Amino acid sequence: MLDRILMQMREKIRTRQYVMTLHAEAEMDNDGLTIFDVERGILTGRIIERQKDQLTGEWKYLVEGWTIVGDLVVAVVKFGPTEKLVIITVYLV
Repeated sequence: MLDRILMQMREKIRTRQYVMTLHAEAEMDNDGLTIFDVERGILTGRIIERQKDQLTGEWKYLVEGWTIVGDLVVAVVKFGPTEKLVIITVYLV
């Protein structure tokens, strides 16, 4: 099941059907990451954890992958109500 979800995430990245939260953009800047690092992290990554929000019932996923320069990055993502991929936050490991 997680393989299918990861494939959907990758398709959303490839077709630019994603949005980043302001928090994700700030964290990306703090860690010196570019959008290309985040995209590559999801395209090369694997789902390392799935979490269910207790209030909304939405699933979010932690995707661990590699940046352009080979650093390990984690993106916390979910599928939004419009079916776009929402990048909630990102951080270097």
